[in-house]
Amino acid sequence: MAVDVTWLGQSAFLLEAGGTTVLTDPFLSENPKASVGPDDVEPDVILLTHGHGDHLGDTVAIAKRTGAPVLAIVELAAEIKGEGVEVFDPNLGGTVGFDWGWVKLVPAWHTAVSPNGTPHVAAGLLIHIGDRLIYHLGDTALFSDMQLIARRGNRVDLALVPIGGHYTMDRFDAVTATEFINAAQTIPCHYDTFPVIEADAAAFKQDVQNAGFSEVIVLEPGGKHRLR
Repeated sequence: MAVDVTWLGQSAFLLEAGGTTVLTDPFLSENPKASVGPDDVEPDVILLTHGHGDHLGDTVAIAKRTGAPVLAIVELAAEIKGEGVEVFDPNLGGTVGFDWGWVKLVPAWHTAVSPNGTPHVAAGLLIHIGDRLIYHLGDTALFSDMQLIARRGNRVDLALVPIGGHYTMDRFDAVTATEFINAAQTIPCHYDTFPVIEADAAAFKQDVQNAGFSEVIVLEPGGKHRLR
């Protein structure tokens, strides 16, 4: 089944397949590059990599408006539950099943404290939707165990990879990440939102594809890609 992937800006994506809409890291209202606002999305579930403000973003407001449950690592999920939102609260290695697929939390090398002061561990997301496997790396430095994460079952169909540097790996380390993950396709994210994370996505695409590691699709915020 095809999965329609829309990059909303920063690390926010909409994944749509079979009538289900999954939203990740909805940093929208305070994102100068976001393609939509928090009232423009109607997710069935919200997935968080971690609780920094540019990822947690408008999660609680969207969840309360739509009734969408939120999946986040256990400590962050507890904070969100305290806001009156339904949550799923796995820890690293934990998998949550849905009628449309499953989501597994995997490691990411990054610090994490929510704006309300809740310390927690950052994560990546393995998302199985529409019979496709999508690996959202979240905010992370390069680390060699990405090779292990990518070897769960079938090949990763699509990797969502940060390239902005400063707070995450830069575009050069991200090339190595694509080698480790060996995804069929890759979409860069977490860049150009602010001056400190400006990056050359076209150069990243050229480096990855010249090395033969993955097909890279560069989107503008609001851009769509159909994963078949």
